[in-house]
Amino acid sequence: MHKKTKLIHGGIVGDPHTGAVNTPIYQVSTYKQEKVGVFKGYEYSRTGNPTRYALEELIKDLEGGKAGFAFGSGMAAITAVMMLFNSGDHVVLTDDVYGGTYRVMTKVLNRLGIESTFVDTSNLKELEAAIQDNTKAIYIETPTNPLLKITDIQQASLIAKRRNLLTIVDNTFSTPYWQTPISQGADIVLHSATKYIGGHSDVVAGLVVVNSDKLAEDMHFVQNSTGGVLGPQDSWLLMRGIKTLGLRMEATEKNTRRIVEFLESHPFVQKVYYPGLEDHPNHDIAKKQAGGFGGMVSFDVGSEERADQVLANVKYFTLAESLGAVESLISVPARMTHASIPAERRAELGITDGLLRISVGIEDVEDLIADLKNGLEA
Repeated sequence: MHKKTKLIHGGIVGDPHTGAVNTPIYQVSTYKQEKVGVFKGYEYSRTGNPTRYALEELIKDLEGGKAGFAFGSGMAAITAVMMLFNSGDHVVLTDDVYGGTYRVMTKVLNRLGIESTFVDTSNLKELEAAIQDNTKAIYIETPTNPLLKITDIQQASLIAKRRNLLTIVDNTFSTPYWQTPISQGADIVLHSATKYIGGHSDVVAGLVVVNSDKLAEDMHFVQNSTGGVLGPQDSWLLMRGIKTLGLRMEATEKNTRRIVEFLESHPFVQKVYYPGLEDHPNHDIAKKQAGGFGGMVSFDVGSEERADQVLANVKYFTLAESLGAVESLISVPARMTHASIPAERRAELGITDGLLRISVGIEDVEDLIADLKNGLEA
């Protein structure tokens, strides 16, 4: 089955009870039991809900894993994955990671004794050097947020397997339409499904896919025990969004290529970060492991003042948190998505006050280019 077909026909299709072509929204908390312990697959909606299960089966199929799990947010998904580990365990993470991931590891999970080290995982030697005796997993974000660094999933997974470690990949930016980390050796894939998978700025959700029966059993135990599950309404919205994921990802990338050409040629733009550029670090790896380069672009205009000038003079690029929607969004990572990272750490990573991040939507690209031109030159 090809990808666009799988987006529509993967998982559980329709409703066998009524013939409905879409899975219904099972807005229910509990289920009738014939007698104690005898029920029709569901007993309580924290443990399992038919609508959520249909979504979980769909993302499992799209990522090529053994089981899928849906959570109330991307951060809930990340936290649940980290609950697979014990106090005293250590995780190596990508340095240029989403600010919320950095925050939960350094401000919350560290209090539970889960240790973390942040390194440039695009440098495999640096990655391997960070592994300790108590390391249990390598956590990769690729492409990263916001500098679009690329880590070789296959090679990182090989390093992990030699050390008997898990490989966890945040696949939010690429989505399973462009990139399937499990096929390249990863053990766990996760998404902020709020972004491209939902795609319409109308749902907050997180998804996890695992590659083994043991991980599936452990992940379900954590999901059921901690209870951060996705509700049936939002599960249904995600399944609706997934049907058009391929069309949206292709349209977004087409627009992005034109916008990157414009930004690269503009005198007020000092640097453009986009994996599709041939001089982008690890461009060849991005080309090898993903079917597309995505719709996320970061560019540096040199100062906070000039960044504010751009923000004040664009109208189609909406100043907002989040990304991956049909509408184009713009943000300042240093003051928004990565504000939770200390200033000195941001400076080390290259997340400057003049760095702008755009999530390119599916509007007419001529309007988007004109909008950015107006913002840069106002």
